Amino acid sequence: MAGSSHGHTPAAWTGVTISFIGFCISGAFTVLANPLGFWAGIVVILLGGVVGLAMKAAGLARRRSPRKRGGRVKRPAGRSP
Repeated sequence: MAGSSHGHTPAAWTGVTISFIGFCISGAFTVLANPLGFWAGIVVILLGGVVGLAMKAAGLARRRSPRKRGGRVKRPAGRSP
């Protein structure tokens, strides 16, 4: 997996970072027994997913490579590798 660029995009990093902050908020308020703060953290987690998808729609995610099934790269006919 080290050779792939799975998730190494601004959209992925931003969405995961925001969601991680939401998990921290929810965790802290769970320990403090504050339900309102807990649910605020849950909202931040969901916001991370929305922001990640919005950034993906804006073109800040990795474009799909032209690969066929089986992991082989599609090449135009008549050209040698």
